[in-house]
Amino acid sequence: MWRTRALPSRATRIGRTARETTAQNGLGMRVLVVDDEVEMATLVARGLVGEGYEVDIASDGIRAMLLAGEQKYDLAILDVTMPGMSGFELCRRLRDHVRGIGILLLTARDAVDDRVRGLDAGADDYLTKPFAFAELAARLRALRRRETIPTSSIQVGELTIDLDSQRISHADRETRLSRTEFDLLRLLALQPDAVVPRAEILDTVWGATAYIDPNIVDQYVSYLRKKLDSVDAGVRIVTARGVGFRLTAEPV
Repeated sequence: MWRTRALPSRATRIGRTARETTAQNGLGMRVLVVDDEVEMATLVARGLVGEGYEVDIASDGIRAMLLAGEQKYDLAILDVTMPGMSGFELCRRLRDHVRGIGILLLTARDAVDDRVRGLDAGADDYLTKPFAFAELAARLRALRRRETIPTSSIQVGELTIDLDSQRISHADRETRLSRTEFDLLRLLALQPDAVVPRAEILDTVWGATAYIDPNIVDQYVSYLRKKLDSVDAGVRIVTARGVGFRLTAEPV
């Protein structure tokens, strides 16, 4: 059964009842879809409802921020090229105001500069249009997979990894990681100086690997290396050719 309730102008909620959602797979997670192409947003929302999510749709950044002030969202899917507030700007605002939200950007452009800009704005992942819904669903599953760790930080050499704010720091230098960067670094940091196989990284960080390009690991390792260099803690990611990667700390 579909249901639609009135929200602020040009914002729509699509979902099943809480009982139906819980009965399906127990997700109980809420997703905010923001896209000025209403037909595209509705198609994505209906697919997500089929996966057991509760979904709200907003057609622009201002309405999205209004909804984010009223509801607690676990995940957000943002189109980059919207009139007015761009997906990049909305991403920054959501990251600053909504604690713990996972953000995936949708873009029609596959340029490296656009991907880097999105990740720097606080996005956890990106997907290029056109895309298969199965891949979108797989990426969302990867974003919501969180391990429970009893400590609030991990120390690797002189590097501090803050598990609450998803930031890394050393001395007076600090930088924020996207959620995917954070998940990758945390996996490596929990096994310091040990080679973590590429297959394990794909499975742990991205989930269903059938829909993920294996080269994405190399892309995120590259992003992480730049951020590790920026805090100058003497921690680096070493490639074990043909096997995987390991995190190692050197004297500063």
